[in-house]
Amino acid sequence: MACRFAFHPSESPPGGGERRLPSVSWAVVKRVLILCTHNSARSQMAEGLSREAARRAGLDLDVHSAGTEATRVKDEARAVMAELGIDLSEHTSKTLHDVPDPQNFDYVITVCDSANDACPVYPGHTERRHYPFRDPSGGSLERWREVRDQMQAQFGAFVDALTAGREAPASYEASPAVSA
Repeated sequence: MACRFAFHPSESPPGGGERRLPSVSWAVVKRVLILCTHNSARSQMAEGLSREAARRAGLDLDVHSAGTEATRVKDEARAVMAELGIDLSEHTSKTLHDVPDPQNFDYVITVCDSANDACPVYPGHTERRHYPFRDPSGGSLERWREVRDQMQAQFGAFVDALTAGREAPASYEASPAVSA
């Protein structure tokens, strides 16, 4: 667990003045695992979007993605994420066996129904979330962008909730126009 003081207890407050108890900011790193079937598209995009949202919010978030089986990261996922300046070029498709310390996550989020069905319970003291998104595979780049944008909104809300100390959204309902 990492904790940081806004200023060291032996120092005067910023701007001088009377010494008082320091304001404390507990910065506990949250670990998040995002699961999908192949770890080739949705979970990869969600990992990149979550990391970027956390970076922008100044939140320490350790994000990983994996699949119930590994294949390869789809070129379309890399392309639509690059449009947002998020680089997935070094990402590889992984299974749970490839994830460091797989039983020590604060949140496990499934982004497809197959992964949710395959992993209804996750070991440890883990909060489960299911955010099902339409599989963009086989679709146009516009379809990939629609799914990416939905995911950006959902994982942005997830990071915003963590940043504000609120409960993370329990579920996600895709808009009827884009759901499978």
